Amino acid sequence: MQQGWLTKTFKGDRAIWGLVALFMFYSLLAVYSSSVGVAFMKYGGNTTYFLKSQFFMLVLGLAIIVIVSYLPYRIYFSMAGLILLISIGLLALTLAIGSRVNEAMRSITIPGTGFRLQTSDVAKVALVLYLARSLAKYQKELNNFMLVSKYFILPVGIVCGLIMPENLSTALMIFGMCMVIMFIGRVPLKFLLAYVGIGVVMVLLFAMLLTVIKKDNRVQVWKNRIEQFISGKGNEDRDYQSNQAKIAISTGGLFGKAPGKSTQRNILPQSNSDFIFAIIIEEYGLLFGAIPLILAYMILLFRGITIAKKCETAFPAFLVLGLIVMIVIQAMINMLVAVGLFPVTGQTLPMVSWGRTSVLVMSFSIGAILSVSRVVNARVRKEELPEEEVTDEGEKIYEPAKT
Repeated sequence: MQQGWLTKTFKGDRAIWGLVALFMFYSLLAVYSSSVGVAFMKYGGNTTYFLKSQFFMLVLGLAIIVIVSYLPYRIYFSMAGLILLISIGLLALTLAIGSRVNEAMRSITIPGTGFRLQTSDVAKVALVLYLARSLAKYQKELNNFMLVSKYFILPVGIVCGLIMPENLSTALMIFGMCMVIMFIGRVPLKFLLAYVGIGVVMVLLFAMLLTVIKKDNRVQVWKNRIEQFISGKGNEDRDYQSNQAKIAISTGGLFGKAPGKSTQRNILPQSNSDFIFAIIIEEYGLLFGAIPLILAYMILLFRGITIAKKCETAFPAFLVLGLIVMIVIQAMINMLVAVGLFPVTGQTLPMVSWGRTSVLVMSFSIGAILSVSRVVNARVRKEELPEEEVTDEGEKIYEPAKT
């Protein structure tokens, strides 16, 4: 009885559902352990503040995954352009009236709720949806440089340009993610190399312009982080987070100090979000902390590729691959930052770090992947599908993706 209810409710790829449960399990343990001290000091001795917040967001995220997994993925094809326009508007609004946190305006506070919407996270998913649609729509015209520039790079450039003034690392990550998605979609490599070169020039010109017109800018922060990473010589104040993360990892060793025994959680800034991976290694070690999480994201990547290969048409295949690439790239960047192999970027660990917008956006992404998986599995088993999913617009017009 119980098993039948679970099977009917949680449809789609079972391995991905298992990974969702694993991420949430790690998230609750790590967020609580890493934030006890901060919660005690900031919230009047309420040591469970962040745990309760994360539990609520994960429950809400689970509901989003279930709901989105039941929606026909064809709606993203027709709405991708509108969603992208809305996200661009939110980014512009953030620059104008955004909330300043850690010396940067990266979010909008929703009046009356206190909820801060991280608009770059919304734009990131919007770009994936748009690129999936464009790759499916223009499959036979990807050798046209002007067309690719107009319908692919221009929207990517607008989004990254709006994010860059306050968050260069996220803008670069999104640009790199889009290049990978376009490479998977068979956009010629020579085009992508040209766009990368143009992107580098644009970033340099923008940095020079920003230093001229605005004294209070983040160019020096970008420069310091790059110089510190290349030289390996960090200033005690500027490189504080990375140093504390390395201490946490080195003292964790193979088996860790045991749950709740972290010493760096009270010293390391952003220990429950950007650097949660370091705390996980400190408490659970490489064997029970780092390796299982790395394998989990690799399995997620493998399952995404498997689902995409089973798709009969281009759009759902590119949708799944784009969302999987987005999740895994962000996870890898977060882990590389924690172990000191990548400059500090401020990226969260998907579905594990404490967060609000990040949890919701990642939940939507996983739900969309499961939506495609649900339809693919039904077709493999030759089950009857609802009319709106049988007559997908992408299936009527576009040829199957060669993934």
